[in-house]
Amino acid sequence: MPAFFRVSLFFFTCLLLSSSNGLPKTESPKAGFGAILNCNSRMGKEGKIAIQMAMEDYFGHLNNGPSLYLRDSQGDPLHALSSAKDLFDNHEVRVIIGMERWEEASLVAELGNNSQVPVLTLANEIPNWASEQWPFLIAAARSEHNQIKGVAAIVQSWRWRKVVVIYEEVSTTITGVFPYLIDALRETDSEIDSLLPLPPLTSRSFLVENLVKLNSKQCRVFIIHTSLTLATNLFTEAKNMGMMEREYVWIVTDGISSQIDSLSPTLISSMQGVIGIKSYVPHKGRTFQDFRSRYRTLFHSSYPNEPNPEPGIFALQAHDAIRALAQAMYGNINKKVKRNPKDHVAPTTSKSGWWLRDRILQSNFEGLSGEYYFIDGALPPGNIFHVVNVVGKSYRELGYWTEGLGFSVSTQKGSNYSKSMTIMGQVFWPGGPWTVPRGWTIPTSASPLKIGVPAKTTFNNFVNVVYDGIDGKPKVYGFSIDVFRAALDFLPYHLNCDFVPYEGTYDSLVQKVHIGDFDAVVGDTAIVANRCEYAEFSQPYAEPGLKILVYVKPKRSERAWLFKKPFTTFMWISTGAINLYNGFVVWIIERRHNRDFGGTLSNQIGTMIFWTFTTLFTTQGERLHNNLSRMTMRLDPMTIDVETLKRTRAKVGCDANSFVVKYLQVVLGFDPKNIKKIDSGEDYPQALRSGEIAAAFLEVPYVKVFLARYCNGFTSSSQTFKVGGFGFVFPRGSPVLPDLSEAVLKVSESGKLRDLENLWVSSYNCSTSETDNDKDSLGLSSFWGLFVITGGTSTISLLLFILPQFWPSSKIQEERAQQPQLPQEQDEHQRQHEQHAQQQETERRQQQKQQHQEQQEDRRQPQEPPQQQDEEGRERQLQLHEEEHH
Repeated sequence: MPAFFRVSLFFFTCLLLSSSNGLPKTESPKAGFGAILNCNSRMGKEGKIAIQMAMEDYFGHLNNGPSLYLRDSQGDPLHALSSAKDLFDNHEVRVIIGMERWEEASLVAELGNNSQVPVLTLANEIPNWASEQWPFLIAAARSEHNQIKGVAAIVQSWRWRKVVVIYEEVSTTITGVFPYLIDALRETDSEIDSLLPLPPLTSRSFLVENLVKLNSKQCRVFIIHTSLTLATNLFTEAKNMGMMEREYVWIVTDGISSQIDSLSPTLISSMQGVIGIKSYVPHKGRTFQDFRSRYRTLFHSSYPNEPNPEPGIFALQAHDAIRALAQAMYGNINKKVKRNPKDHVAPTTSKSGWWLRDRILQSNFEGLSGEYYFIDGALPPGNIFHVVNVVGKSYRELGYWTEGLGFSVSTQKGSNYSKSMTIMGQVFWPGGPWTVPRGWTIPTSASPLKIGVPAKTTFNNFVNVVYDGIDGKPKVYGFSIDVFRAALDFLPYHLNCDFVPYEGTYDSLVQKVHIGDFDAVVGDTAIVANRCEYAEFSQPYAEPGLKILVYVKPKRSERAWLFKKPFTTFMWISTGAINLYNGFVVWIIERRHNRDFGGTLSNQIGTMIFWTFTTLFTTQGERLHNNLSRMTMRLDPMTIDVETLKRTRAKVGCDANSFVVKYLQVVLGFDPKNIKKIDSGEDYPQALRSGEIAAAFLEVPYVKVFLARYCNGFTSSSQTFKVGGFGFVFPRGSPVLPDLSEAVLKVSESGKLRDLENLWVSSYNCSTSETDNDKDSLGLSSFWGLFVITGGTSTISLLLFILPQFWPSSKIQEERAQQPQLPQEQDEHQRQHEQHAQQQETERRQQQKQQHQEQQEDRRQPQEPPQQQDEEGRERQLQLHEEEHH
């Protein structure tokens, strides 16, 4: 309501109130009722017929019944106020009924409060505080606040995230309906995208101008909350502009849908596909059917040009209000009412206004509009509504919406309820019945979406910004970019996008979406809680989690003595001692029977040490005895964890612009002084190898890239810290987001995501190079100490062998005589000895054979004397003994 109009209305009200006490009052012969209606509106016409029928039904049989004084407000609050002043001053009415709009009811209530006359308003937008300010104001129409929940349920059913609200600029809508609408939409994860207030007297040019603005935006879901006249003008212009076609959604409230029957076919044709919430009326019982029959006849005779004579909710509530007055004044109260002992039931016109008000508020009966009783000066709001769909020349009832239960096709007990409207069957949408509108579309300006991307990333495998050397325009590549483009291919519509690099942190980049600088953000943006306060994320497209990356390094200190690292010092001493003992035992056992252990004292000591090393390194001097040749490297034990790092105050690294910095401080409890921020992924290997940091905390996708590139010497912990993965960022309530999240799932299920990951993340051919092999293998530098010992021992032995060559010959011959034969001479002598023994064995066998033959011949010849035989035997035994000794 314009400010000038409100000020004028205030002074006019004050003028009427000040003059009401000075006018002469005309005595009325009997009690009267006043009715103020807009007789040019459909609701006014319905109310007039219903009130006249109720007066006849409840007072027609009385000889001295109350009179009805009807006044036409013409839809103007000032006319309503003037009419009420006339009824109070000139007819002394006991009650006033009507006022279908709050602007009219509030002015009349002020007069009724001053005159202590009950005012029963049929407006359905009464603020909760009205009965406290005006005790004589009674809300005889059900509040429409619950229908707002039904509208929000329709929006939720089809997953529309944003809506445009077009409303008539009156105070009750702003202060009464909006709070309910905002709360209801918030509960369904939806929100108001924009508002279009329309003055009660809106010109055609104003409508067209504002509809053009709405049509240039994305949102295509419109909620209309205006008067019927303003709504029909709006739909006429919307149809002319092509806004009643596919992808558009129009939802109207009860003030419009309950009067669709009264519209002409031309107006209904401009509303095809509109969905509406309509007050529920239980059309049952003989009482209703009798009323309906009489109403249709009377209405058609009074208004033959009106297309539909069916009674609406306004007519039913007006009829019930007169019934409540009749029972209050004449005692015809329903038996269900609990009477107060102080109440007096008697037909009278002398009772005070307070008495009549209290009697009205005690009403309790089954009326034409349902259960009729008052709570805090108002009828309780309805909790069941019809869901209607404009089709053809009228509308069809799709079903019902019940508060707390949802949608259904019936209100009977045992009915099935659902949060989805699909339970009610096919809906006829604007432009065609089969395709459910998305609720949004690309703006008619066709401007591409402005997509922000991080200009500098730790690992450019995900986002890599390259500037063209010709025109200087940025070109964006990477895994994240390719996944986003693949998701766009799965959308049922086309999106134009421009990638704009942004220099700054990831948090500030997300906030740019919140303030509207970017339409979305595409990159390796982690899904964390604090960022969700400013925007929403799509389905994650990369594995979530945070891992510890460490360098597994060989211990290269004292490389010269690395060969002794497999054993402890005590173990080496014990090994040497036991082998010396074994050598000593061998020397003791073999020195008397083995010529190798003979000779001088120094020769015997050398032989013993030789056998000591033989037992250490070989078996029988030939086979290796230890596993030194099989040793490769000794690594650091993998015992690095968070508690160890914090306890040892070790330095840890993480991305400089990442949320990990705060995560390490707040969640894991690291000292900020021990956290090193690293700007590039290329800096991690050197920082880990050099010991600048003991470990690095990286997100799982980064760890995969790092290990694929640097596979030697690095590993990650098995523990994974639960954090969100990478997702695409959109404004809260973005209509694109649900479709894009579904598209990301399709990219994953189709295998495209795996192919892109192999292309960008696992594409490195990390094989061990010669340099790395030399660096991490045991070479000569690792065993030069052992070589020095071995070579030194050989050199000393060689010197001991060469130096005696320069001594005097006598001494040399003496030493040579005392020295045992060399191994080669011993071997030659042994071979000669074996050959000689074999030759003797052969001769012995031949002699035995010859002797055997001689014995055979002797047996044939006469035997020799025994003495001669004994001498020959002794000679043969002596010869054999000498051969054996030799």
